[in-house]
Amino acid sequence: MLTQTDELVLSIDCGGTKVEAALVDAEGRVLEASRYRQPTGPQRTAEALALQVRSVVQDSLASMPGDSKLRGIGVGSAGPINLKRGSVSPVNLAVWQDFDIRSLVEAAAAEMGYESNAVIRLDGLCIALAEHWVGAAMGRDTVLGMIVLTGIGGGIITGGRMTLGATGNAGHIGQIEVAGYTAPTGGCTLEEIASGPSTVRWARTLGWNGRTGEDLAISYAEGETVAVRAVQRSASAIGRALASVSTLLDLEMVVIGGGSSRVTPDLFALIRQSVLRHAPLDYVQDMQIIPTGLNEDGPLIGAAALVWTNAAEVKPR
Repeated sequence: MLTQTDELVLSIDCGGTKVEAALVDAEGRVLEASRYRQPTGPQRTAEALALQVRSVVQDSLASMPGDSKLRGIGVGSAGPINLKRGSVSPVNLAVWQDFDIRSLVEAAAAEMGYESNAVIRLDGLCIALAEHWVGAAMGRDTVLGMIVLTGIGGGIITGGRMTLGATGNAGHIGQIEVAGYTAPTGGCTLEEIASGPSTVRWARTLGWNGRTGEDLAISYAEGETVAVRAVQRSASAIGRALASVSTLLDLEMVVIGGGSSRVTPDLFALIRQSVLRHAPLDYVQDMQIIPTGLNEDGPLIGAAALVWTNAAEVKPR
């Protein structure tokens, strides 16, 4: 229960289909009354996207309860990101190239009377932080957090601390190439093969008539042949990628979230089967692969964890 003097973090999640903001307390709880969401998408201009971000930031801050104070601002975004400039260049939002989201968020908050610095990290890393802070990966030292939505992102925890890499972009598992696959777009990155839209696109090339991930989930549940093949193909690609990544990092656990990861309860068994088929070394078989228990709150909780756990003090090397 919040008191009048509680501190809260403004948490923002910016991706290829939506931008969302909410207030999050020190226990990792999202205040539902403070949650605001606006659509994004590649069809919008940079200016329109900026207005959507400003809108959710200010609407969320307007719901600050009583005399609660703002502890800080955490932002998770699709990448690549530039930590020095506070800018983002999301692969699935081409109009945002080197877009200064940090200044935008700080200015929007200042207009509401809240002066605070914003901390920006990859959305996949925020998923990993959320799970390590209050989720399934609590107490684990070596974890990959993964999100499967419009794109595929990831974030890495090693030695119990987040791994940024040289520029802050470590964890881009969606951009690694997966041998043996070609996407309808001609590429072979994991994102081009196994993201939600990519899986739908592949199924449609084989004559399936659905249009969305929700349609695909229904068709899979009904046993429609192409839908089943599409899900199996994406799960196999994810498993193959995880087998390679875990060979390199010796992961204890992979936690996967995002709407496309809920296409069927069978998905995780299919991914595990693929890991076992493709793991080159025996120790990879001990890696746990589980769905997030934080549902849609994970990205917001993880962005708040940047502030609450002092994770933002970890710098690129």
